[in-house]
Amino acid sequence: MGGDAKVRALVDRFYDLMDLEPAYKELRQAHGSTLAGARDKLYWFLSGWLGGPDLYVEQFGHPRLRARHLPFSIGILERDQWLACMFQAMKEVEVDPVLAERLEKSFFQTADWMVNRGSL
Repeated sequence: MGGDAKVRALVDRFYDLMDLEPAYKELRQAHGSTLAGARDKLYWFLSGWLGGPDLYVEQFGHPRLRARHLPFSIGILERDQWLACMFQAMKEVEVDPVLAERLEKSFFQTADWMVNRGSL
């Protein structure tokens, strides 16, 4: 990925885009009034998931992603906005295209698994 600074840049750009771009309005609304907690948790999670220090696990234990996201209403729209926002962030922070392609597949599988409202 390019180290800790690159992971932080990706997460920061992801949440900046979510906060600024009208195309991600519903996704932004699902996050409440502040993005600070979500921003940190995604950074901590991705740090370990991408092979760096397991910052999230050290603080919270196993990620249990689906269980932790069940309180939130996640439909196809939110899934697609999350993916579009992340893909845009990866492009803007210049994630290596080969790695970005692999990450896009993994992110899609995970985001699709989080859908808990409506039918697929």
